[in-house]
Amino acid sequence: MVLNLRRLLRPESIAVFGGREAAEVVKQCDRLGYGGRVYPVHPSKTEVQGRRCYRGIADLPEVPDVAFVGVNRELTVRIVAELSAVGSGGAVCYASGYKEVQVEQLQRALVDAAADMPILGPNCYGFINYLDGVALWPDQHGGRRIERRGVALLTQSGNMTINLTMQRRALPLAYVVTLGNQAQLGISAMIDAVLDDDRVSAIGLHIEGIDDVGAFERAAQRAQ
Repeated sequence: MVLNLRRLLRPESIAVFGGREAAEVVKQCDRLGYGGRVYPVHPSKTEVQGRRCYRGIADLPEVPDVAFVGVNRELTVRIVAELSAVGSGGAVCYASGYKEVQVEQLQRALVDAAADMPILGPNCYGFINYLDGVALWPDQHGGRRIERRGVALLTQSGNMTINLTMQRRALPLAYVVTLGNQAQLGISAMIDAVLDDDRVSAIGLHIEGIDDVGAFERAAQRAQ
């Protein structure tokens, strides 16, 4: 299955689901000067980081290009299914407790729920697009907004990525992307996705596992 990741990586609208982690995503988007629309979704809160909070997906004023889903693993599956049904462009699945702890059935359910909607994770921190000020990222980081070109770093570990953003070399970061369990989107697809952005000058990888050797080889040849 070939997925279009343009809306996921360069969204004009973002929905965030959850508590503390979701609020941090809004905060980090504000910090980078994200210019799109951000819609917090929570069943009881009235606002998050100064923005009106919506009760559910059906209450949103538009279908979000991408969503950060920072809720428990079972609820994540349900929210992903709803997002896919309304035509969202993708989701970051923050929750853990899937295949990495041998709960493979729940991970399969998550992939089935996503259908043809791209998802990062589960068990991942998400990504930061420093070119467009997008931070579906529930924590601190050391990068800053850039204007022209930069390097894309693709990893599986959120902790590793946080440390890489703290580098003080003259290395402009365009994207940092964590892949987590690679339940649907793997490292090969993400290489292709960042190559589609002409502003990416090089790609750095920290690999714990290759999802598809043939696809990885083709993506590497394209990058070369």
